[in-house]
Amino acid sequence: MKVNLSYPATGHQKLIEIEDENKLRPFYDQRMSAEVSADSLGSEFKGYVVRITGGNDKQGFPMKQGILTNGRVRLLLKKGHSCFRERRKGERRRKSVRGCIVDANLSVLNLAIIKKGPGELPGLTDSTVPRSRQPKRASKIRKMFNLTKEDDVRQYVLQVPKKGTNPAGKQRNARPKVQRLVTPLVLQRRRRRRALKKQRLSK
Repeated sequence: MKVNLSYPATGHQKLIEIEDENKLRPFYDQRMSAEVSADSLGSEFKGYVVRITGGNDKQGFPMKQGILTNGRVRLLLKKGHSCFRERRKGERRRKSVRGCIVDANLSVLNLAIIKKGPGELPGLTDSTVPRSRQPKRASKIRKMFNLTKEDDVRQYVLQVPKKGTNPAGKQRNARPKVQRLVTPLVLQRRRRRRALKKQRLSK
């Protein structure tokens, strides 16, 4: 069975293949979202705790949360349900999905590390993937960088590299527009709208 390990703190994920079935026995009969010690996977995983986030069986059918079986069932799914993407508005479709209980018939098991052990896992916990996007809303940028209302949020917006180069041969960068940013121009427009409203009401 293959195990897809992810570490949300660094943004890395890694696919490893485990030949020995005995290493996976602690995961059998566990449900999705269950927290399991990863010591059985190998000595390098000592002290790690993982959460079962899903998986696929050998025919490619995905596990679905809330289906308390280790077999396959056919459910009528609609927009908003997991394991389904509607093609037309209001469409419902009966699809085969796998239950949320882990057993030996899975081909891939998805695990997320929620507690790091004393040792590092190369390619997973030893480096960080830089975020390609950050919040655009002014209040969320303030929260991210712990800013006050007096600080200028625009200085903290990260530039995103664009494809291609400019005529000088340099890398082109784009800086996203900050949404809900209160500037003197915004306040001026607000005052003008209120003045026009008062003027209309007074007639």
